[in-house]
Amino acid sequence: MTIDTGGDWLLISVTTAGAAGTLRVQVWRKLRSLGALYLQQSVCLLPTRPEVVREVRRLADRVRHQGGTSRVLHAQLTDQAEEQQVIAEFNAARDAEYAEVLERLPAFREELARERARGRATYAEVEESEADLERFRSWMAKIAARDYFTAPAGARARAAIEEAAADLAAFEQAALAAETGHTAPYIDRSERA
Repeated sequence: MTIDTGGDWLLISVTTAGAAGTLRVQVWRKLRSLGALYLQQSVCLLPTRPEVVREVRRLADRVRHQGGTSRVLHAQLTDQAEEQQVIAEFNAARDAEYAEVLERLPAFREELARERARGRATYAEVEESEADLERFRSWMAKIAARDYFTAPAGARARAAIEEAAADLAAFEQAALAAETGHTAPYIDRSERA
C-alpha cells in the first residue's frame, strides 16, 4: 500500500554543544514525543503537519535561546520508493510502541481475574484498576498522536484496551454485587470519557 504524504517533510538538525547539559535531554525528549525518525545523530525527519511544525518551531527557538543551534528545513522526498521506506520506518517504530502496550495489557487483565477469583472484587480494587486502565489509555493517546501513517498494530492495541475496559466493567459489577449482596445492572464503562 502506498501512502501519500504530499511529499512534505521537516528535516531537523540540532546541536546543543555549548548549551546547558539539560538542553540535550529536553531536545531528545521532545523529538521522541513527536515520533521523529533519526537519520543520523542530531538529524531527524518528521512529516509536515501543522501541529508538528508548531512544536518543532518552538523547540528550535528554545534551542537557540539556550545557546544551541538548530536548523529546520522543509524537504521533499522525490523518490517514491524511498519515501515509502521512510514511512515504513515510522510505522515500525509505532508498531514497537503498540507492541509494548499489547505485551503489558494481559497482566492487567490477569490481575483482575485473580482478584475476582480470590473474592477481592472491592471498590478499592476497582479504583486502583481504573487508574491503571487510564494510564494505558493515556499511553495509547501519546502513541496515537505520533502515529502519522496509521501503523498496523494500532488497531489491535485499541481493541485490546477496549477488551480490558470490558473486563474492568465486569470486575466492577462483581465488586458492586459483593458489597450490596445482589447483582446490579451492567454499566458499559468503556464509553466513558
